[in-house]
Amino acid sequence: MSQHRPTITARQTIAALAAPPRIECLGPVAGRFIHALRLIALHERVGRDPVPELAVKLGGVEIAAKALILAHTTSAVWPENIHVNRFCCRLLSHDEKTIGAFIDAAAIGDRMGFEAAITGLIRPARAPRLWEAALALAAAEMRAL
Repeated sequence: MSQHRPTITARQTIAALAAPPRIECLGPVAGRFIHALRLIALHERVGRDPVPELAVKLGGVEIAAKALILAHTTSAVWPENIHVNRFCCRLLSHDEKTIGAFIDAAAIGDRMGFEAAITGLIRPARAPRLWEAALALAAAEMRAL
């Protein structure tokens, strides 16, 4: 008796790769940070301090501060301007997907996963700073639980 395995066509593979990832694919810390990053970008465009609204949305000043530090650290080490989608959008930009991947890895203490997410994108000398900021956000999120 042979087992039938469904085959994936090249067209299906290309369509899957072309479909933008959704924010629901991220873990809770990364998903909340992507929302925070979008909110920070919105506030920076209009010249307002994002911390008060971040504190309300994220549930505390410590988490808001760590999110802002991580956003600034990411911006400083990123090779170009970070592209973020609108706050209400459930789809991720390529930058948001990569940022989400390294935060998901940091949230579980997976240094190899973190490195894999940023390899070829960020200079190795800048990685420790980003790792520490991501760990600090994850720790603040865990303390708030």
